[in-house]
Amino acid sequence: MKVDTMRFIDRYIGIPLCFIGTIIQKIFMRPTKKATPKNVLFIELSEMGSAILVDPAMEKVKTHYNCNIFFTIFRKNKPSLDLLKTVDNNNIFTIDASNMWGIIRDSIKYLYWTRKNKIDTVIDLELFSRYSGLLSGLSGADNIVAFNNFHGEGLYKGDMSTHKVHYNPHMHISKNFMSMVYALFSQEQEIPFSKVIIQDKDIILKKALIDNNAIEKVVSLIQDVCPEYKRGDKIILINPNASELLPQRRWAKDSYKELIHKIEQRYQDTYILITGAKSEEEDAIQLAKQCGSYCYSFAGKLDLLDLPALYSLSSIMVSNDSGPAHFASVTDMPTVVLFGPETPNLYKSLGKTIPIYKGLACSPCVSASNHRKTPCADNKCLQLITIDDVFNVVKDILDDK
Repeated sequence: MKVDTMRFIDRYIGIPLCFIGTIIQKIFMRPTKKATPKNVLFIELSEMGSAILVDPAMEKVKTHYNCNIFFTIFRKNKPSLDLLKTVDNNNIFTIDASNMWGIIRDSIKYLYWTRKNKIDTVIDLELFSRYSGLLSGLSGADNIVAFNNFHGEGLYKGDMSTHKVHYNPHMHISKNFMSMVYALFSQEQEIPFSKVIIQDKDIILKKALIDNNAIEKVVSLIQDVCPEYKRGDKIILINPNASELLPQRRWAKDSYKELIHKIEQRYQDTYILITGAKSEEEDAIQLAKQCGSYCYSFAGKLDLLDLPALYSLSSIMVSNDSGPAHFASVTDMPTVVLFGPETPNLYKSLGKTIPIYKGLACSPCVSASNHRKTPCADNKCLQLITIDDVFNVVKDILDDK
């Protein structure tokens, strides 16, 4: 299903359903007392990167508070949860968002699944999505933690939460997620939650476990496209794409081409791999053809779960602000990430990330309050990032290795 179609449904169908759902929940489902969290469900549907950014919060619920954790996500995004395996595979419920029938069918199944698994707590990670609000409110859980607008003007998603958390647009999203955990386990009923200081050490991300078999598999796949490659040779990754959710995040292909030329001139003993999904393979092949003899398309060659092994073999990645920047954060590979319509202050990955961001007067132009939809058709915020801006950061990192 197209992103704009989902936004349309969420607005014009979601608003009346949230109103009706609020009435149903308040009359028939509102808990009479606060329940001790035991089976905690996290809901994050549409962002693969957020499934990584929430991991410190899930770890805290799992290890510090000794709860069973569950997760609900769109089916196509489920592999992002498999990178760190914080959530047991049997505790993940996926929703088919490819068509309206899939959403309706799986939403009904979800209502049964939450009750079968005795979900007592839901943490709705979505920033004012009405659909996730309905999933939370009608789950049957005693505790429902969600972001709330309070007196602000924003997206209406009903009034079904028991723990209303202030979404802080000036604080990294991982700290906002952690704030929801503190709200859940607070001994006081605060308005708004959470009146705590969340430090950088609270959102440290664990690393993926990568075995030698996974590395050997990726080495073999690399050798399929560049036979001269030997394990230990230097690899630089280029990820020039971004999801259709926000195409304004893309740096120009010609800029990537010039950047690759500069890298090839300085680092002649390096293999440059252009990464991407299978659907991006044709563009990656065309870009590789325009570059040197040691630049190869690697788009569509790996499953998402193979990426940590690739990143562990690589020296650096240059990427638009997109999922791979967050997937790389579960390894020690440094990543240069280009930001424009969103800000690294909120969405920088938790790994070794060096953001490049011009901070125009109009940036960031997407937020929770506009459903991450911008009228911009001329992303000057990225066009003003020069080839030298990026190359100099890459050079500083590689020259230190």
